[in-house]
Amino acid sequence: MTTGHARVEVATVWASPDAPRDIDEPALCDAPDMRAWLRCLDKESRRGLHGRTLTQLLQGEPVRVLEQVGDWLRVAAGWQPNPDDGEHGYVGWVRRAHIERSGRAAPPDAPEGSVAADRRAVMTQARTFLGLQYLWGGLSPYGMDCSGLVHFAHRQAGVVVPRDARAQAEACEPVTLGSEEPGDLYFFAREDGRVFHVGFVTGERTMLHAPEAGGLIEDAPLAPERATTLAAAGRFLPLS
Repeated sequence: MTTGHARVEVATVWASPDAPRDIDEPALCDAPDMRAWLRCLDKESRRGLHGRTLTQLLQGEPVRVLEQVGDWLRVAAGWQPNPDDGEHGYVGWVRRAHIERSGRAAPPDAPEGSVAADRRAVMTQARTFLGLQYLWGGLSPYGMDCSGLVHFAHRQAGVVVPRDARAQAEACEPVTLGSEEPGDLYFFAREDGRVFHVGFVTGERTMLHAPEAGGLIEDAPLAPERATTLAAAGRFLPLS
């Protein structure tokens, strides 16, 4: 098993080498053109990314290369914990041209932080993306999904948290509903208890989040239909 890192600004991680569609070609180029790709995607084609894209790698992000098939690499992203993929991190397929091999040295455990490891500082970082359009699997300033926003904002503090909402809910420190504070997280679950959405608490029953329906990142009161699925609250960081 060798290691490497993302050599491009944003490398999209796919469910399989045949997951991309013709419309996704700008994201597959040796130098991905994220703006061109997102301009191509209307509401329906964005929804069509479900089950196709898994997450994204940011430039310099380390990976373990698990196998190569033609122009594709199966990699594990260690900075994106996923309990379903074991100890090596989120696993998926990336274009070979998007990864630079770097030998067998162990990658760093966490990225360097640029903001304080404080839950309100992390929330403030997340707030800079207000108005950004939701993107399934998105983990960059070009587009994010709900858990991607939470993961990315914590990464700016040098803190590695799980990539997906369900895993984030399982890994964080529980907070009793009714005692949550700004910077904590709200988690939402279906009737079977499976968490499907997450956002930052910004006030009493208000939340900064990326709406899963494909809207824009917003800071807004919980709508009645969303409040009915509110299942838990939690936090990863203290206040400094």
